[in-house]
Amino acid sequence: MTDAQPSRIPLVVDTDTASDDCFALLLALRDPRADLRAITMVQGNVGFDQQVHNAFLTLEVAGRLGDVPVHLGARESLAGGWVGAEDVHGDGVGGQRRTNDAAPDPEPAVDALLRLSRAHEGELRIVAIGPLTNLAHAIDRDPGFAARVRELVIMGGSLDGVGNVTPHAEYNIYADVEAAAAVLGAPFPRVRLVTWSPLTLRDAVFDATRVARIDALGTAMSDFFVRANRAPFDFDVAHGVGGSTHPDTLSVLTAIDPAVVLEERAVEVDVVRAGERRGATDVRDATAASSLTAVTRADGERLYAAMLGILAGER
Repeated sequence: MTDAQPSRIPLVVDTDTASDDCFALLLALRDPRADLRAITMVQGNVGFDQQVHNAFLTLEVAGRLGDVPVHLGARESLAGGWVGAEDVHGDGVGGQRRTNDAAPDPEPAVDALLRLSRAHEGELRIVAIGPLTNLAHAIDRDPGFAARVRELVIMGGSLDGVGNVTPHAEYNIYADVEAAAAVLGAPFPRVRLVTWSPLTLRDAVFDATRVARIDALGTAMSDFFVRANRAPFDFDVAHGVGGSTHPDTLSVLTAIDPAVVLEERAVEVDVVRAGERRGATDVRDATAASSLTAVTRADGERLYAAMLGILAGER
């Protein structure tokens, strides 16, 4: 599938930085096709301050410290509270510590999203790889926000009703159900869903052989990857997955390299907001023209090759 793109793509990554989020950031920071304009932080995987630490550590490892601002966003879901995933990620980076004392940009995340949507109207791509709280706040603040964004890629939900935090719900949707409903109902010109099941479980898994090949690279970035990946790798394997899962990295690659998407289909999505299925995404084929598509098949080898190239320092 093809899509006309500028030589460098204005990009924002909205993230709850831990493990695969960090690797997605490495791709956004190091791939020459991406012009990463901001990192916006949202409540999610691990404690908020730890997420901020992880973002600056990733910038340090990528050699991009000081080049890309980090903006702080929502520390709680729209309904209040925070649902962490530290049982999966640990601290998100395998105990690694940054040596820099860089501070976040004083501009709040929502303000940055609105400003960049105006500065790059019709060009900006946003990759949302955490709960959708910041985007929901931006929509509420400025009803014109969604229409100014060229494409929104969301890592979230499942096509077949299989969850990873409850039997029915994927974590990013479950962690702020109300925000997910608001964002999926907003008039973005194009939204792509990169889902947990079956897509990630089939096309975005790095098994032990792949991780060993990364380890053998012996670069600072590959060492960072292996240590940060250890906790989720062990968790996933213990729960019957054949390796670590990398839907966040796939989401960034989807925004900058459409050839990684082998199949997608137009859909409509209802976010279940009550009952034991709260956080589930009920997906059905669109009955009319829809700006929302779900990636149904991705090129896992292309994803791995892209990550391998970044970690080897080839880009």
